[in-house]
Amino acid sequence: MADKEATVYIIDVGKSMGEKNNDRSETDLDWAMHYIWDRIATTVSTGRKTLLVGVVALRTDGTNNALNGEDDDNYQNISVLAPLGQFLMPDIRRLKDLIRPSKTEEGDAISALIIAIQMINEQCRKLKYRRQIVLITNGRGQMDPDGLEGIVAKIKEDDMRLQILGIDFDDPEFGFKEENKDPEKLENEKLLKDLVEECDGDFGTVAEAVAELAIPRVKPTRPVQSFKGNLTLGNPEEYESALSIDVERYPKTAVAKPPTASSFVIKSDAPGGEPSGQSSVTMQDGNDDEDGQKNELAAIHRARTYQVNDEKAPGGKKEVTENELEKGYSYGSTAVHISGSDMSALKIETQACLDIMGFIPRDKFDRYMLMSKVSIIVAQKANEKAAMALSSLAHALFEQETYAIARLVPKAGRDPVIVLLAHCIEPEFEGLFDVELPFSEDMRGYRFPPLDKVVTVGGATHYKHRNLPDDDLMKAMSDYVDRMDLSTYEKDEDGNPVEYAALEDTYSPVLHRINQAIRWRAVHPAEDIPPPGEILTKYSGPPTELIEDAQSVISTLLKAADVKKVPPKVKGRKRNRETERPLSGLDVDALLNSNKRSKISPENAIPEFKQYLASTTSSSDLKDAAKQMSKIIQDYIRHSVGDSGYGRAIEALSVLRNEMVDSEEPVVYNDVLRQLKEKVLGGELGGNRKDVWWKIRANRLGLVDKKQWKFSDVSEEEAKEFLIPKL
Repeated sequence: MADKEATVYIIDVGKSMGEKNNDRSETDLDWAMHYIWDRIATTVSTGRKTLLVGVVALRTDGTNNALNGEDDDNYQNISVLAPLGQFLMPDIRRLKDLIRPSKTEEGDAISALIIAIQMINEQCRKLKYRRQIVLITNGRGQMDPDGLEGIVAKIKEDDMRLQILGIDFDDPEFGFKEENKDPEKLENEKLLKDLVEECDGDFGTVAEAVAELAIPRVKPTRPVQSFKGNLTLGNPEEYESALSIDVERYPKTAVAKPPTASSFVIKSDAPGGEPSGQSSVTMQDGNDDEDGQKNELAAIHRARTYQVNDEKAPGGKKEVTENELEKGYSYGSTAVHISGSDMSALKIETQACLDIMGFIPRDKFDRYMLMSKVSIIVAQKANEKAAMALSSLAHALFEQETYAIARLVPKAGRDPVIVLLAHCIEPEFEGLFDVELPFSEDMRGYRFPPLDKVVTVGGATHYKHRNLPDDDLMKAMSDYVDRMDLSTYEKDEDGNPVEYAALEDTYSPVLHRINQAIRWRAVHPAEDIPPPGEILTKYSGPPTELIEDAQSVISTLLKAADVKKVPPKVKGRKRNRETERPLSGLDVDALLNSNKRSKISPENAIPEFKQYLASTTSSSDLKDAAKQMSKIIQDYIRHSVGDSGYGRAIEALSVLRNEMVDSEEPVVYNDVLRQLKEKVLGGELGGNRKDVWWKIRANRLGLVDKKQWKFSDVSEEEAKEFLIPKL
């Protein structure tokens, strides 16, 4: 279970907080609120009810707190803007309207601390909470030091964490010192610093806190147990010599994914919203926010309906429930039905276990076989015998330079997986790492030509070839790799070379940029999202200085590799664009007078079809080319032995479709496909050739509809209906 937290933010809104100092373009209050809004938005994004937030305003025009009495003016000009509780989006909007510079400098920061302590104690009582108070002030105004000893004692007694951030406070570690500081501010700054040191809290300047906002926060997560049972070697139920250790399994590493977006609609009763039908979407009823504003968005609930062909039903379709459906699996072009009873009979009945099946030498294992995230296996809590046994196993694997292979079933009924067990030995911790291994069905074998030689069709082997690097290119590439070395490019504090882009300095740009945008938009719904922090873009490319230093070897490499610029691809209507001229300036087609082709041969149909289109400028020639390709495709099917010619037909049909769409003549393709379907299903292409139509469906070579080309006369429904194999 996640820890409970209670945080009270004390924000100085005095008159002086509305000033602009030290050449800043925004007021001190707006500048400091960047940090507060980021912290609050991060808390709201978690959605946890156990993260409590309260906000207290210091030096306000009025007074609103529980400790203010008629005979006690120590708590004047302090207002509780938000009591301690779960913070939501309406609270952010309401608080944003309340945070404004006041017209007074009256109000005691020490008294505000007492109010914050009282708020936390009333809400949390003796429950287990992480308690924190954050005070942001510019150090102006009177501060009463009486009773500081009691405040320090109470903070320590309740184990509270006090953090004070000052606007333009001196911070030698951060490297900031304000010149010509007001004596009153200097005295208050020293008072607050002494208070934080007595409480073992944190004291700093707002400049450092705002600067650190660009650094992503790594979210610590509490691991969730994925297995609890016995790690066995042999069968303990039959053999006394078998090994059995009580262990627990937890995730060690996992992929952090950015939050996913949800779909919302404007409510039908919202101002300005048009009533809409809800045939497949159900909209939630809206609730008023705490500030009385109507929430105009509602979450979408998707309802799925199932239909089957029924000639007696209206429209030829009948709706059925999900319970009436049975599962079917594709077997070629046929759907194979397997009933639920057969599925349950085929399912493997397993029990939770972690059984070692054998061992392999460490140097015989290929790292590319690792398939999953890493988990860690530890001894059962408070079980010293299990801890000693697991430690012995880990040391044995280390000393023998061996890995263990085990069968893992995390929970009863789950499919078994094979895992690799490796030792984990640290000064204060010992256990095992495990990673999932592939079954034979998971392995994919690919064959590639050798990199150091060229084998011809006739079997001849060439070690010097235009596709192989020569000695000059190999040397140039070697020099380039050496010059671009990043392993020692960075310098540490002492000037010693260290690794560039170390693991602890790199963050996921996608994850943290999206989170940054969400936090910003939650607080500032109409303002532009600020650019990403430098730390997220720093490692998006090689260092500029390194590229400049390596420019000489890069030039040598480009020359040795004979790198040439490829002309950009011209987009637009194919039949109206200018013919690309080769870099040499020599137009071979024009010299040979072969750019005008009248007939396309079946033996080389696709290249000749493309050449035909490249040279044509009229619609009639384009239709003539499509007509020839249509006849060739039909001949491929007609003369096919079995399905041996279907592949050529599908490839030619795909090229025809793409070329007609690029030439903005999809109507020509649609006519060709209609004619092809009629002949295929009518048995006019050498008998029963319905299988080729299933291949056309599988390759998505149907009619070009309005979604793909807005001027098409075919709707999406008509295109789907056309793919059904019936005339």
